[in-house]
Amino acid sequence: MALKILNTCINCDMCEPECPNEAITLGAEIYEINSDSCTECVGHYDAPTCVNVCPIDSVKPDENHRETHSQLLNKFINLYNMIE
Repeated sequence: MALKILNTCINCDMCEPECPNEAITLGAEIYEINSDSCTECVGHYDAPTCVNVCPIDSVKPDENHRETHSQLLNKFINLYNMIE
């Protein structure tokens, strides 16, 4: 599933530069994750980097965007036009 940033975000700027899919942007008040671009770093890393770098544990699974590992991998493939 895609990830989301909770309202507890302190805008520390740690997550946005770490996202390989450029799915994280600064919203009106806090950073936000675009669920269409978030692959939980599948295709890039073993674990989501935004989760690893968040100093206050403010990045959580988005229950409204549940996806399997296969779906996340397919999203990665489509994002990077890796279809044969």
